[in-house]
Amino acid sequence: MPLWQLPVTQRETITCTDDLGNSKTHGPEQRYVSPTTGVCRKLVVQAVNRSAPSEVAIRNHTNQVSKLAVWLVATPIRGWVIFKWVGVWLWFTLKLSWSFIWSIISLLVQLFSTIDLPDDSGDDKELYKTGYYKPYVRDFQGQLWAARSPKEYSSRVIEEGEMDIPTHTLYPRLLIIRDPSRNQWVPCTDRETIIRTKFIAISYRAVDAFTRGPNMEKEKAQFKDEVRAAVLEQKFNAYWLDLECVGETPLEKNLDLYCMTDVYRGAQLTLIMLGKAAAGESECWRGWGERVWTLPEALLSPRLCYKFRDRDEVTPLSLFELANLAYTNYDIEQAVINAYSGKDPLERLERLTLLKSAIWRRGTAALPVNSAPPPPLKLDMIGENPVTNGAYSAERVYALMGFFEHRIHPNRSEDDLRALVRLSMANDNDRIIERMVSMLPSTITETACWYADDDIHRANLWDILPEIQVAGVTKSGALVLDGCKAAAIRWKDFPDIAYETPDSLRRTLVGFFAYLAWPCLIVGSAIWTTSRKGGIALIVIGTVFLCLSPRLFLFSQSGRIVAAQPWFIGVKGVIDIAEVERHLYGGTVAAHFPRMSYTPSGSEFSIPEQSTVRGGRDIQYGSAILKNSGPHAGHMFTLIDTYSSTMYYFRAERPPTVCIFTGREGGLGRFVLCSERCSINELHKESVLRMPTEISQKMELCGWIALG
Repeated sequence: MPLWQLPVTQRETITCTDDLGNSKTHGPEQRYVSPTTGVCRKLVVQAVNRSAPSEVAIRNHTNQVSKLAVWLVATPIRGWVIFKWVGVWLWFTLKLSWSFIWSIISLLVQLFSTIDLPDDSGDDKELYKTGYYKPYVRDFQGQLWAARSPKEYSSRVIEEGEMDIPTHTLYPRLLIIRDPSRNQWVPCTDRETIIRTKFIAISYRAVDAFTRGPNMEKEKAQFKDEVRAAVLEQKFNAYWLDLECVGETPLEKNLDLYCMTDVYRGAQLTLIMLGKAAAGESECWRGWGERVWTLPEALLSPRLCYKFRDRDEVTPLSLFELANLAYTNYDIEQAVINAYSGKDPLERLERLTLLKSAIWRRGTAALPVNSAPPPPLKLDMIGENPVTNGAYSAERVYALMGFFEHRIHPNRSEDDLRALVRLSMANDNDRIIERMVSMLPSTITETACWYADDDIHRANLWDILPEIQVAGVTKSGALVLDGCKAAAIRWKDFPDIAYETPDSLRRTLVGFFAYLAWPCLIVGSAIWTTSRKGGIALIVIGTVFLCLSPRLFLFSQSGRIVAAQPWFIGVKGVIDIAEVERHLYGGTVAAHFPRMSYTPSGSEFSIPEQSTVRGGRDIQYGSAILKNSGPHAGHMFTLIDTYSSTMYYFRAERPPTVCIFTGREGGLGRFVLCSERCSINELHKESVLRMPTEISQKMELCGWIALG
């Protein structure tokens, strides 16, 4: 085959845009925004064990003099190594003397002139001494699908009548009322009549009332007759049944769905119409209890009773009896029932959280229940086309919103996630979504990564105090956050860290002796002819200092770290604490002062000390090594925080390049680690760590960011 006929494989490309609107095309590899230039760059990751082209060996920019001194002290002098050792030793002494001379020159120049000399502090000229972590410099540039503030533009279509609906309607739009003069049941929409009419609300399961097919209308009519007979038996002349009372037009349906919970609040009695007892009473109750609307219908009703379709009697029912009969997850439902019955009141947020968990398990017309309880919310469904069978995709949220002070207008084009964001924004005191951002769920999905039903750190939603605010949600379901403090994570290497140690006269003198080696030799050689004894003494002293200079220098660098320039540094894999200290601060020969420590409770892999002093156990490293296998293999990372001198082991799908402070919990801050997706201008949650809250004061505020 001629060369010109060979198929051409095109490399996949991605186009991203910076804050100035400039486009850039690159490959699909992971990228990050440079905190110094704001340019999108390819991410280079230092790794314990390299397994990808973008990974490099662990490297550092520790002062070269320190590196040479460590090598000289640690290398035994044997055989031919002595020649290399001598060469390195001579180079070390020259570098040491030159750094001393250069420091003197720089000091003199600063005293007597304004000349700026070039920095000769080592290989890495990027010493960052602002006292703050390197910032995240990319802001969200898109439009909101739904915004918290009415002043912001939202691309969401505002449906007819949405802005006219009050917070609470207090009465149904339509009732079925019996006309005694004609002995007929007629629909009534007159407001004054409805307000003065006592009625029964009917709760049922559609499959118990009719089946779809040629006989559906006949079965519906039969079910209505049974309902009317039961209503009359209870001495009522009006009822509300969604088969007859939910409107036909989209505006009427949205309004009826909006005020559904008010119907059950305003009813004198709620009648639960069950299937036929001959098919099994337990099955009838379980089937009814699995539906999403039955929980708010029961909890918001002042009184309850029930009736099987093949029995005549109507039996009163308490909430406690209902929990035993109808609910499979008895622990959660019992807590909610105790709260609504007044027996064991829960805090508002805890009650709403339990309600959400209970409702999320139930089936809807869009997500029916089969033999097993319905699965949790499908996070990867966001952005799909809405259901077309007349049901609402966000029906669970609409069932939940009746328990909130403020509600949202139903919309068929939105799913559970976007509806939940709108509901949370409408009820800002609860801040449910802001709290979810700070949680680390057992599974983080590709879309809507902010959503969480659980937390690996075993915190409850109400335990978290958020420090951010949701400004809105995008069409793709990403949260747009305001008030975030963010910092960049460095992955390519260990930078040269600016740090301070306590003042020590002994270390200062010892370090000064190391710098005097060559001056003593030079001066001794110069005065050899005039003062033989003095010259010999200086030459001997200089020679001794030269031989001991590596140890003298390292001793002068020892001592605990009092303050260090804040950096977040990442390593792929599990690295031990001694190696981290060498990469950050070189080595010492004096008594060991701990310069880094393991976190006692900051990550899911933390192991705390059980002694009288709080800290992380050293066996944390070995445990993390073992966990870096099986499902965690290749996804274990180490984060080093130089400000608090703490190390964290965590799991993530991709190396996170941004750290965001989002809230507080249990005496520590919640910090969300995110990777960047430049093509859609969004961040993706990779993990959540519990770090000291005070480090957030060294992080700079950033503009709006999208977390999707």
